[in-house]
Amino acid sequence: MDKIVSPSPDGSVIVVGGAGVDLIGRLDGDLRVGTSNPARIRTSFGGSARNVAENLARLGREVVLLTAVGEDQNGEQLLKQAQEAGVDVSQVLVTDEHPTGAYLGIVESNGVLHFALDDINATRAITPEYIRSLSDQFRRASLVVIDANLPNKTMQTIFAQARRAKIPVCADPTSTHLAERLRPFLDKLYFVTPNRGEASVLCDREFENSHPEEALEVAKCLVGFGVEIVLITLAEFGVVYASSETSGHVPAMRTTIVDPTGAGDALNATVIHSLLNNFSLDEAIRLGVTAASLTLRYPGTVIEDLSLEMLYDQLVI
Repeated sequence: MDKIVSPSPDGSVIVVGGAGVDLIGRLDGDLRVGTSNPARIRTSFGGSARNVAENLARLGREVVLLTAVGEDQNGEQLLKQAQEAGVDVSQVLVTDEHPTGAYLGIVESNGVLHFALDDINATRAITPEYIRSLSDQFRRASLVVIDANLPNKTMQTIFAQARRAKIPVCADPTSTHLAERLRPFLDKLYFVTPNRGEASVLCDREFENSHPEEALEVAKCLVGFGVEIVLITLAEFGVVYASSETSGHVPAMRTTIVDPTGAGDALNATVIHSLLNNFSLDEAIRLGVTAASLTLRYPGTVIEDLSLEMLYDQLVI
């Protein structure tokens, strides 16, 4: 197994994966099947990779987004908004084979996600050939972030490009059914951020959110598989994290949940940004949990004025 390199503070961050439009409906009361339900509905731009890229840009990091959108108005507006947020979208693919991705989420009145649908088929256009054509971008980068929406052969090519460029790879498993795609690459990952279900798939071991001590053992299991840093999110029970040198549990901040969409992406981006700034892992995790908590209270996917100053003002103890 090749030694996983630590990220350099210099250079851009490449983020590869899904992008699309979020349509989120928050119920005013209990869900009634088979009829219309009163709700508050919002739209915003989303997708795990796109969200991470925007959060990193808001924090002041140079970011290159590698994704695919359709030849449609949603794709055009998504790219415009990302560029205005500071994300480099010059290498994004525009495909006529699929529409721009979409995510439909139904959120209960207490802010908990009830169920969701996603159409991220445009990511099929992110081929190994496309990734290989961007070798110069990899050579100039300090780190790569992927989500698990990507085809397996594309992931293989990304890891090969990262190895040649001597830069680490971070990954978001994205969902329980996609997490399996990351299992062959665990010993090549610098940082991975599963939730309970995704971590259970990666380590082949079940546990409950309410048992942080069990979650911590699963995090250590993944470190044993070769991952440099593991962070497992446990919803209202906070997060656990582990590396070869340290481990811990950070309880969640008590907060009113306005919209759960994007909180995990804010967490991931903030931890990555903090590690690139040479913060300790413990401090990076606390900043990340703070970013997630603030995003839960925000009526959108990414906090538009996100900054380290804001996070330190609200920092988890």
